[in-house]
Amino acid sequence: MSRKPRLSPDDWLNAGLRALAAAGPEALKAEPLARELGTTKGSFYWHFADVPAFRKALLDFWGRLAGNAPARPTDRREAVTRLHEIMRKGFLDEHATEVALRAWARTDPAAAATLAEIDARRLEYLRTVLAQIGVTNPEIARMLYAAQIGMVQIGDEDEPGNEAALDSMVDLVLALR
Repeated sequence: MSRKPRLSPDDWLNAGLRALAAAGPEALKAEPLARELGTTKGSFYWHFADVPAFRKALLDFWGRLAGNAPARPTDRREAVTRLHEIMRKGFLDEHATEVALRAWARTDPAAAATLAEIDARRLEYLRTVLAQIGVTNPEIARMLYAAQIGMVQIGDEDEPGNEAALDSMVDLVLALR
């Protein structure tokens, strides 16, 4: 008889991120997550005192994932390349989770605080990249970040016109500096 491997807190947190992306914060409950992981609620409660503690841990977990900025570019050419990459792909590969987290943040103060912290870090990173290119107006970083977030919010992330539109925006900013 083979035993199932013991689940770690990260297993639960990754399942929570998938559930959040698929169904929103209402899906962040012990029983449906246990079903998805093929285990019991007892395993959930072994790692987390209750659902609010799990939600807090989930926000912290996502914050660590989302807060990892890429390495700072070393020269102008690398900065331009990095800016185009960020605009096309965002800071994380998993856009559905971020969209769901942004929706959650509209109704949950803890989610809003986590998101505000991540947004501040990302904006600072964008300001640094733009400064390396010679763009020093901090509003440009905010505008580009908002455009990137908005593009993911309004449609299919693989829409062929999305990358072209975001590239055009970066090119416009670079031409105006």
